[in-house]
Amino acid sequence: MVTASEQRENEEKYAGLSLRLLGQAQEEFDKGDRLQASEKAWGAAAHAMKAAAERRGWNHHNHGLLFLVAAQLADDAGNPELRRLFSIASSLHQNYYEDWQPEVSVQDGIGDVGRLVGLMEQLRAQPVSPSVVTDEQQWDRLTRPRPDRS
Repeated sequence: MVTASEQRENEEKYAGLSLRLLGQAQEEFDKGDRLQASEKAWGAAAHAMKAAAERRGWNHHNHGLLFLVAAQLADDAGNPELRRLFSIASSLHQNYYEDWQPEVSVQDGIGDVGRLVGLMEQLRAQPVSPSVVTDEQQWDRLTRPRPDRS
């Protein structure tokens, strides 16, 4: 079982990684490396979701759960843009493997991830409000007891 102190420490770790990776994404892009820029931007978005999930005690240890975190946060915040921005980040993750996005798309995607990270930081600054549960099965996946990761 994760203690409240460990949960807060994990949240801070993920939030810090998110901000660091966002900066690295722009640095890689500026050096002309679209693939690394794409992957760093994805990492920034994924770690922002992990920070939010940690704060709420939600599961977040695979890609599918990160999409559920984004969807639940969008519902809770009344901001569907969170889902859209996270999907853009996911397309950058795919670009790392496929290299199909032109420079302008990668640059725009990094900007969109920056917006997502900013929105996630705003959410972190607010008290956690009760969740809006619209899909019981998804809610169960987010909130079932997490395996001991020690």
